[in-house]
Amino acid sequence: MSSEPQQKFEYKDIDAEGLEILDVISSAAKFNRWLYQIVSPFCNGKILEIGSGVGNISDFFISDKKDIYLSDIRENYRSILSDKFKLDTNHVLDIDIAHTDFDKTYASLLSSFNSVFALNVVEHIKDDDLAIKNMLSLLKPGGQMTILVPAYQALYNDIDLSLEHFKRYNRTSLSKLMSKHAPIKKSFYFNATGILAWWISGRILKHKTIPAGEMRLYNTFVPVFKFIDKIVLKKMGLSVVCVIQKP
Repeated sequence: MSSEPQQKFEYKDIDAEGLEILDVISSAAKFNRWLYQIVSPFCNGKILEIGSGVGNISDFFISDKKDIYLSDIRENYRSILSDKFKLDTNHVLDIDIAHTDFDKTYASLLSSFNSVFALNVVEHIKDDDLAIKNMLSLLKPGGQMTILVPAYQALYNDIDLSLEHFKRYNRTSLSKLMSKHAPIKKSFYFNATGILAWWISGRILKHKTIPAGEMRLYNTFVPVFKFIDKIVLKKMGLSVVCVIQKP
């Protein structure tokens, strides 16, 4: 599937497929730490994570005693986060970055954070331009926003469909989207070896979710995959990352 799919997804209060995959990934400690190491250099000061899910990456920020606020649009995820990290409601926020009246609804949060990041979130939002605009409004002047999304539309498969991804991106398309709102500070790919794993799992084996066994195996070889990313100079990968800085 090389062209962008014209999907119509309906919001679900309980995201069963997403929760299943997040639970599978939660056991992949090496992979999660690798992802944390990729995004954490761009996250300083008062930090907001958009779409925290079950806290797979949040865990590392909290362990390192970062000043982080978590958020998710779904109540069940917010409940999991509060229980897991023993956080009060002020640190687990209900934020809908696709809200059409965002500035009014979240007036108390505007220009509040030094860093905002969203990992595998924007691809779930049809109006991704609005999502970027809304997230940027949460930053203080000079603050940084880090976005990670799935890469290469040609890799779109049944797992993407099950997770309700509107599309996948590349470095050019993500940079074009984000540069409309603020200057780009950094742009690169992540997890080159994951391209082959995603293609085999979704296209060859026709999986609709990520099997736990495959994730465990992948997690085992993360040190090798990190080395491969260095070899390819982050010029290709299963995900693409872009960092912008608010003027």
